[in-house]
Amino acid sequence: MKAMYKSELARYAGVSSNTFRRYLNTHRAILAEMGVAPRAKTLNPRAVKFIINDYCIDIPEENPEKSD
Repeated sequence: MKAMYKSELARYAGVSSNTFRRYLNTHRAILAEMGVAPRAKTLNPRAVKFIINDYCIDIPEENPEKSD
């Protein structure tokens, strides 16, 4: 997992940045424990993993293996 922009995660989730921001506000305490500031534009890898698991976001693989 890698660090990602909040806007990038919102796009993968299929929601607007404002909707995604409201979702993140409901988890502010958990994200603060992970070292994410409320106004941060990027999320660290630990926070990204938590969010994609909680919000059920599918992130495409960067370098998918070719299968013949």
